[in-house]
Amino acid sequence: MKILALLVLMTSTAPNSTAAPLPPCPSSPNCVSSQAAESHHIEPFKITGDAGIAFGKLHKILAQRTDTTLVSADEVTIRVEFRTTLGFVDDGLFVLDAANGFIQVRSAARLGYWDMGKNRRRLEEIRLSWQ
Repeated sequence: MKILALLVLMTSTAPNSTAAPLPPCPSSPNCVSSQAAESHHIEPFKITGDAGIAFGKLHKILAQRTDTTLVSADEVTIRVEFRTTLGFVDDGLFVLDAANGFIQVRSAARLGYWDMGKNRRRLEEIRLSWQ
């Protein structure tokens, strides 16, 4: 019975540690991050309710997007590749920050200098689907 209770507790709650820092954005205007300052900054996703359920919902939304390929995922991190209609690849990173009630987000172009705001618009679109 104790093992069953432990398994239920482990699967219904998210880790309570503070999220690891996201990689910094380069100086070029083709990256947004919830941990960046000034023009690169985008708000993190605010969690309401159970953090593990919220993160699972985000995982499902990302998996259903036709422009998104899952690279890796665990209990606190989701890494994806986003493909633009022109074939460019952008890297997305979502990190559960349950201790602070957020999902930290980052999206950056792999190549080029300017993304014409695509990474910001994409993350805001995902935020709308997730809320």
